[in-house]
Amino acid sequence: MTSEFSAISRRSPSGLAGWAGLAPMPLFPTGLVFLVAIVLRQVVPLNTDVSWLLVVCERMLDGQHLYRDIIEINPPMAAFAYLPGVALARVLGVDPRHVIDAQLLLLAAASLFAVSRILRLSPALAGLNGGPFVIWAAAVVTILPMHVFAQREHMALLTFLPALAVYALRSNREPLPLWAILLAGVGAGITLAFKPFFTVPAALCILFAAIRSRSWLTLLAPENIITAVLVITVSVSTYIFYPEYFTVTYPLVRDTYLSWSMPLSVIFLNDATLIFSIAMVSVLLARQKHAPDSLLLVMALASIGFAVSFFLQRRGWAYHSYPMVAVALLAMGYALTGAADRGARSRRLEVVSAFMLAVTFVVGVLWFNVTVYVGPVRQAVEGLMPHPRILVLSGEAAIGHPLVRDIKGVWVSRQENLWVRAFVRLTRERTFVDAATDAKLNDYLALERQWLIEDFKKLPPDIVLVDNLRNEWGAWARADAEVSQLLKSYTFVRSVEGIDILRRNQ
Repeated sequence: MTSEFSAISRRSPSGLAGWAGLAPMPLFPTGLVFLVAIVLRQVVPLNTDVSWLLVVCERMLDGQHLYRDIIEINPPMAAFAYLPGVALARVLGVDPRHVIDAQLLLLAAASLFAVSRILRLSPALAGLNGGPFVIWAAAVVTILPMHVFAQREHMALLTFLPALAVYALRSNREPLPLWAILLAGVGAGITLAFKPFFTVPAALCILFAAIRSRSWLTLLAPENIITAVLVITVSVSTYIFYPEYFTVTYPLVRDTYLSWSMPLSVIFLNDATLIFSIAMVSVLLARQKHAPDSLLLVMALASIGFAVSFFLQRRGWAYHSYPMVAVALLAMGYALTGAADRGARSRRLEVVSAFMLAVTFVVGVLWFNVTVYVGPVRQAVEGLMPHPRILVLSGEAAIGHPLVRDIKGVWVSRQENLWVRAFVRLTRERTFVDAATDAKLNDYLALERQWLIEDFKKLPPDIVLVDNLRNEWGAWARADAEVSQLLKSYTFVRSVEGIDILRRNQ
């Protein structure tokens, strides 16, 4: 008996179906894209948050408990996403960053391949000129991220892509094999487990599939049920195994980090919004004479959903915008590379399209390659002693990470940085704080101070970096009797860009 998959495959032209008909033609240039991405991993500095999460995973493997011995602002998925790679790195005896880089590149390749296989199942999407788009898609998921490579948003996008393909087929009421349903359901579930904000793009795509298929039963499609079950399982497991996240971490985050917003100009008037707007307008102009197919509509809706999630986070930070920008550029590339055009395209149109894609891609690369400049701190620290234990008095995470990993040091604090004090300051500056809230914020400050002193005594640092450029941490330390007493056994070495370097007396 002929399988459903085999029957559909015979109806579809081999090679060029969908956005990634992996015919021999695009394989070589796509491979070059991945090669460039590999080279960039050796040149672009390790992301600050990724570096910290590698420290978190190393400590978890050493037996420390998340949210008790390690204070992390995000749900457990943020750490568990990196844990297998860090564990493998220990077995291999290599730096975890290299394993994580390889893991993300393999995930990108697997995600694109899975999408291509899913789209090949669709007669409605058969015969599309996918060759140039394969190269574009590969560049968007491997080169575009630059400094935000391997951030949670990068992972979340890669796991979500197969679900986009399934939503497109589901909207056409086309049959799907079990393997595609499982990939979509599990992938979307992982994406939503990273951040609840990612529910928006998934919900928009699922609702679109139900409306376009003219069946509300599509809302209960098996991939959606799998996603829901996975998200519920992760939430319940967090409550059972990490109750401190709900009793300690989340209230602290809610009352400090989530209580304030960046100015609207920072949230909305940035390169991410510019790229998103250009991409959406380009899609409309390119397809104004053609009825958009289900894949293009799903990508456009997903990008809008990720844009909503980006704006809801109210920070305007580059890595928050990556899913929005990436999916918008995928939709733009799908429209401008002629992937959906059966007929011939004019030479002029191809040149204009190539120019628009190149410009937006360059703007995106520059946007995602922004780093926090902290001066030549590494050069000043790495020669003082081998494998030093390091503590940083600052609310700026980029001072300590990836510095501690670059010089093969040991991170002393249970936190990425002293973020509670930094967020409390912002809360007081940007929101109205009544007496009860002010007292609660003081309690949080006292808790962080207690953590700092405990960490200092438990594992005395060899080097202490004091940030005097941001919020006068040196003055704060001198004004605190216990902290200043702990620092008496340290000698001032030098100051770099407002950061004092103190070395423990031998």
